[in-house]
Amino acid sequence: MANTNETKVGVVSLGCPKNQCDAELMLAKIAEAGYKIVPEAGLADVVVINTCGFITSAKEEAIEEIMEAINRKNDGINKKIIVTGCLAQRYQEQMDTEFPEIDGVLGIGRNDAIVETIERVLAGERVIDFGSVEDHNMEGVRMQSTLSHYAYLRIADGCDNCCTYCAIPQIRGKFRSRKIENIVKEAEILVKKGVKELIVIAQDTTRYGEDLYGHLALTELLRELVKLDVKWIRLLYCYPERMTDELIDMIASEPKICKYIDLPLQHCDAEILKDMNRTGDRASLTALIKKLRERIPGLTLRTTFIAGFPGETEAQFTELAEFANEIKFDRLGCFAYSQEDGTPAADFPNQVDEREREHRSEIIMEQQEIRVSEVQQSLIGTETEVVCEGYDRLFEMYFGRDASYAPEIDGMIYFSAKRRLRTGEFVKIRFTDTLDNNLIGKML
Repeated sequence: MANTNETKVGVVSLGCPKNQCDAELMLAKIAEAGYKIVPEAGLADVVVINTCGFITSAKEEAIEEIMEAINRKNDGINKKIIVTGCLAQRYQEQMDTEFPEIDGVLGIGRNDAIVETIERVLAGERVIDFGSVEDHNMEGVRMQSTLSHYAYLRIADGCDNCCTYCAIPQIRGKFRSRKIENIVKEAEILVKKGVKELIVIAQDTTRYGEDLYGHLALTELLRELVKLDVKWIRLLYCYPERMTDELIDMIASEPKICKYIDLPLQHCDAEILKDMNRTGDRASLTALIKKLRERIPGLTLRTTFIAGFPGETEAQFTELAEFANEIKFDRLGCFAYSQEDGTPAADFPNQVDEREREHRSEIIMEQQEIRVSEVQQSLIGTETEVVCEGYDRLFEMYFGRDASYAPEIDGMIYFSAKRRLRTGEFVKIRFTDTLDNNLIGKML
């Protein structure tokens, strides 16, 4: 394995698109160094596991992936294991002491050292290297791991919101924006490669520029991005208190920006929101959503809720359920509160029983399923433009998304076609039916 061109490296990336961007930066460095990239961990000499450590379920998935790699190593399949990402950053000491089979552990601020780390572990060293999270580099060439027609465009990292339930600030550090010119340059490279949808991401997209330019600068960035030859620009992770009139007008007036807003509200009760270190109440959030829908015709609104936050009473949960039912969100995810080490809310009194948290989240999601079914029925007979993302042999239909669907989180639209389609091709379809909360259509 001394010849790097013969050494196979596999990268497994877990968690959110921000983590995926880190993985793509590392992949490009590994490939540039001459290592052979393989698509599956089971084919690799060196497996790099880029972990998520946000909530309990994500941590469990990451540990399961690590244990599978250790088992493969014991069987002589994987030779070396390197762990990076949020779980490694968050649990530095445990990664070092509790998993002696791991050959290398890198903190987020040391992702740039991935090639050097591979070389060192192949030489027989055990590498534990965290550095400072402030040194985390978001710039550089990426090896795109999404389908070729869409890509994530990270504009910042870290978070200053300090929500009491969230470990992101302690993992990722303070909010740090990238320069507009650097983001636009990266976007230009992606577009030249054939990307037609840019998905703008950060822990808080709407805070963009505040640290760098002294004011909210998302609209300034969008004015540059819409000049590019893209079809869709999608915004994720927009905070309600920073949905300015300027930003709303930009979304409403610019054809390339999807009429799609991801607005993670978490709750509607004023007391719970205050305990979460968030702002607003049911009245103010209802007013904001009313304004968004009035000023952005055809808006698709996505949100997330947390059920069972410490101290949440039956009455407060009922208010949340009523709010969801009243607003009729187009997309909604409700998660049971996760009691995370090192967060203020983990030490709050009146922790809700874990089973009750799960039960409450299920109630919200069952309610949302009914809402989705009603909306889908109302769309039968209407037409839309979708991007083809593949062919389902079981359904014997193509599948894809229109502008109201974000990749990986909002599901798929299935449709028939009388000719062979390419992945990334945009076609017009008419909705004809539904199946298991999926829309079915026919290409026009």
